[in-house]
Amino acid sequence: MTKQPEDSLISHLEALRLMLIKCLSALAIGLLPMFLLAPYVINALISVILRGTPLTLNFFAPLEVFVLQIKTALLLDILICFPYMAKQVWNFVLPALYDKERNFIKSIVLSSSALFIIGVLFCLFVILPFVIRFGLSFAGADIHAVFGINNVISLALWLSLIFGVVFQFPLLAFALIRAEIVDYNTIKSKRSYIFIGILIISAVLTPPDIISQLLLTLPTYALFEIGLFLAHRQKSESPEE
Repeated sequence: MTKQPEDSLISHLEALRLMLIKCLSALAIGLLPMFLLAPYVINALISVILRGTPLTLNFFAPLEVFVLQIKTALLLDILICFPYMAKQVWNFVLPALYDKERNFIKSIVLSSSALFIIGVLFCLFVILPFVIRFGLSFAGADIHAVFGINNVISLALWLSLIFGVVFQFPLLAFALIRAEIVDYNTIKSKRSYIFIGILIISAVLTPPDIISQLLLTLPTYALFEIGLFLAHRQKSESPEE
């Protein structure tokens, strides 16, 4: 008896449900330890972001720092659980695309995790100190910089998450081309549109200044080109079946 489309849809929905349950369960288990770790991480972030500046951060509400610790714990939870969640996602996606090369799952999870961490570190050590100094440049004799801890750390967490996600671009381009979902020549011919799209997304996600937008746009586009190159090279080296 052949498998009916309804059965196939139900099995895919069940697999999706199990994948989401596993990811959410991992996040739930890791949340409390990350909340206990959050104060130390916030102090480390402040040291990195404000290094070389005379700034001190302020808070303006009784529960402001507590809420900030929850936000920090959530991001830490995502960071710690990301390899496991990435493995679950790719385990769900790839069987529909590949019958062979199961080791590809392991390599793509490792690559995805590494790119996420690199994106976060690039944001923390390059982008955020620059953004802080850019903000301080507007201070003067009659204008004093008073930064709130919630604004600065929330910005750090948000941008770190953004950079971690957009640094997945080369992996995404590589996987789409390798799976033959999109054609290499089609993507290659649309480079200018992709660059404009990345620029628009960067303008939406970053603070409203051209420098930070370019600091997100240029690495993201460079990573996209790397993914494009690797996918083309891999397909060229693969033997024809």
